[in-house]
Amino acid sequence: MNITKYETNKNKNYYFHESKIKSRKNWFFIDRLVVNVYPDMTYQQFLGFGACITESSAYCYSLLSEEKKKEFMQDMFGNINYSLCRLPIGSCDFSLNSYSYAKKHDLSDFNIERDKKYIIPFIQDALKVNPNLRFLASPWSPPRFMKNTKLLILGGKLLNKYKQTYADYFVKYLNSYKELGINVDYVTIQNETNGMPIWESCLYNAKDEVDFLVNYLYPTFEKNRIKTKILVYDHNKEKLFNRAVAEFSNPEANKAASGIAFHWYSGNHFENISLCREKFPDKLLFHTEGCFSFDQNNSFPNQYAHDIIEDLNAGVNGYIDWNILLDSKGGPNHKKNYCNSPVMLTSDNSDYNKSLTYYYIGHFSKFIMPGAVRIAHSKYLSDLRVTAFKNPDNSLAIVLFNGAGYNIDFNLCIGGRRIKDTIEKESMITYIIK
Repeated sequence: MNITKYETNKNKNYYFHESKIKSRKNWFFIDRLVVNVYPDMTYQQFLGFGACITESSAYCYSLLSEEKKKEFMQDMFGNINYSLCRLPIGSCDFSLNSYSYAKKHDLSDFNIERDKKYIIPFIQDALKVNPNLRFLASPWSPPRFMKNTKLLILGGKLLNKYKQTYADYFVKYLNSYKELGINVDYVTIQNETNGMPIWESCLYNAKDEVDFLVNYLYPTFEKNRIKTKILVYDHNKEKLFNRAVAEFSNPEANKAASGIAFHWYSGNHFENISLCREKFPDKLLFHTEGCFSFDQNNSFPNQYAHDIIEDLNAGVNGYIDWNILLDSKGGPNHKKNYCNSPVMLTSDNSDYNKSLTYYYIGHFSKFIMPGAVRIAHSKYLSDLRVTAFKNPDNSLAIVLFNGAGYNIDFNLCIGGRRIKDTIEKESMITYIIK
């Protein structure tokens, strides 16, 4: 058994600190302080980790020197192996201002020239580091002429007479990106279907979304031979299971939708993910957004570690953070809705800082490979958070997080072998076992 240990512990100034350790024979009388891992008991396949490439993120990236750009791309798509990124279809709050791809009702003026200034160059640079990068795209609002309010912001609804036009709008977006060598693997119908914020938004209840999915978007994808998979909902977890039941109970919607997406802003609700996994085992479950309001100390790594581990153990297939890069003030944001990002520019925009959150996310994304399957575990203590995966190369990636205020001793038992170790308070460990 070849075991490599990676540790992040800010108190010891360890960041992916690497060491080789040995296992011992698992004597039958070892029954205390045990964490068991069962590689033959498998669950969902995992597709990747990543973040959103907003226009604000891509703009921040454009401010870096060529040398720093290369360094950043390696940090994100090489060193911590981001493999699944979200894209906004049109503007969102983290855009320099509001925009859509068309103003004419027949879409004759449709173009993605705006994206070519910042977003497309960012994607193209990322693909140089990870050619296998996958993309999920989400609209924050249809063009204003398609809505009953004639506004991109403050909710509003898609007008019936423009539903087919909006389905065509999706196809034009996907084909425009494909022409540039960027294949979008997944789309959600609407970011935050229940939200009415002061930035770009649109309301869909379950009936509205099923109607658009079944009668317009899916058949338009089929007609145009679009292979992009469609996910529904894309809002907070507290309504996740009810929304899944409401939509997937419709046989046509169940056929058209490949899965359901969600955010973390209303609390844990990990049980709702488990319920979706149990009731709809064939559906993809994607966490597509999570962040915290701007705090100069960027002090949220424990919350990220907690949420990622519990989401994974509940059955998610993909985990996407919010902005991949922001400036030192948590923007730019044209509605002043500033927030933190695991990586942020320095105040003079010449460099960037990686927060502890970056390393905590990396303990998953760097070592759990796309195509990995989650494997079973048990643990003796609730303060010790654990998840475990079997990678496509048959190596095991076992992640432990201690967010408690004390050190935790444990015996990590796999078959007839065990690893005797201690995880210090406020730290993370990933074991790669071959």
